Amino acid sequence: MIMAPKNILILCTGNSARSILAEAMINHRGQGRFCGYSAGSQPKATPHPMALELLRQMKLPTDNLRSKSWGVFAAPDAPHLDFIFTVCDNAAGEVCPVWPGHPATAHWGLDDPAADTGTPDQQMQSFRTTFHILDVRIAAFMALALENLSPNELKRELTRIGEIVP
Repeated sequence: MIMAPKNILILCTGNSARSILAEAMINHRGQGRFCGYSAGSQPKATPHPMALELLRQMKLPTDNLRSKSWGVFAAPDAPHLDFIFTVCDNAAGEVCPVWPGHPATAHWGLDDPAADTGTPDQQMQSFRTTFHILDVRIAAFMALALENLSPNELKRELTRIGEIVP
């Protein structure tokens, strides 16, 4: 039996770097099993240029990536969400909209590479580090046998994955 893809929303405050990277990775790796979305509580006007450049370097599509408000995903016509992961501490502490369907949630906090004030090379290295951590976490998540996990086991696994720092 073919299962519908599981929809994952990655939340951050600005929706310009970490969440954008994760959205692109999920959609690339998901291959019909998972569909990634991203949003922010206070979205920037556009994704961070270094995030987009890194995704291009990694040969991941960037055409449909844009910064958007998390309110888009709380609207009645929004996609059904199965999972919501916050990737910044600010978004994790904010009062989120009520998500229809009560998706599973976890906090996968990461430093914001867009906040790096070093040289352009140092800034890009911050983006690469963030990309690598997200890549490992997303791979670990996608390797879970979701259908075999109880809600408590799932919560425990999602928390464990959010603590992975390779």
